[in-house]
Amino acid sequence: MDIDTVADELYALRPEEFTAARNARTAEARTAGDRALADRIGKLRRPSLAAWVSNLLVRERPEETEALLRLGEALRRAHRDLDGARLRELTGQQRTLIRAVTREARELAAQAGHPVGDDVGREVEGTLHAVLADADAAAEWATGRLVKPLEGAVGFPDVSPSATVRKPAPRPGKREDAAEAARLRKDAEAARRELRAREKEASAAEKEAAEQRRRAEQLKERVAELTEELSRAKAEQREAAEEERRAREELRAAERRVREAGRRAEKAATRLAERQG
Repeated sequence: MDIDTVADELYALRPEEFTAARNARTAEARTAGDRALADRIGKLRRPSLAAWVSNLLVRERPEETEALLRLGEALRRAHRDLDGARLRELTGQQRTLIRAVTREARELAAQAGHPVGDDVGREVEGTLHAVLADADAAAEWATGRLVKPLEGAVGFPDVSPSATVRKPAPRPGKREDAAEAARLRKDAEAARRELRAREKEASAAEKEAAEQRRRAEQLKERVAELTEELSRAKAEQREAAEEERRAREELRAAERRVREAGRRAEKAATRLAERQG
């Protein structure tokens, strides 16, 4: 047993199964005398639902995973090279692929017995955007061991103004056409402006979605509190009703005892009067 084998096993489980399995593996390592491994296993963190869905995609759909990784490499290269035409082409592919892969991930989660809602779907989509934009994020995602969704701006970091525009390879025997190079630079700059505008829109939408998620979570907590309070009130009402029932029974019993005592007193008085008479 080694840490990679155990980690792969644990992150393949559903989130609610993770902690018990991790604790069991930790105990096994400790029993086997490998305290260092036990400590490393014990430090593994349970994945969030969105992270689990993202990991599930990596394990179950290697072809889609590889396609996304290749697209990310191509997008980052085109961005560095300020290749406007290539950026426009790849950006269209990006939108199509991310929608398809996110949908596939949600279907996989449902098939695994754990359907997810729109909030988790958006977190998975955000992870895929981060994978396309950042090589380190892509490498982390590809391990299939995410603990939480990857975050970051939708898009790519700014490119230094000194970055060189990629020029088309010169034709044999001909010099590069200056007009064509200028057009490419213009296309690249226009693509950058469009990309920045889309990033701002996405960032604003992401902030709004986060705010709405926070508000929904607060309301969910409030509903839970009120539900618990209502449950306590109902329990108290049932208890009060039971106490009232017992009190009524005690009252009826007391009234019977009073009536019986009255009858006995009346009989005793009658016997006494007869004897005295």
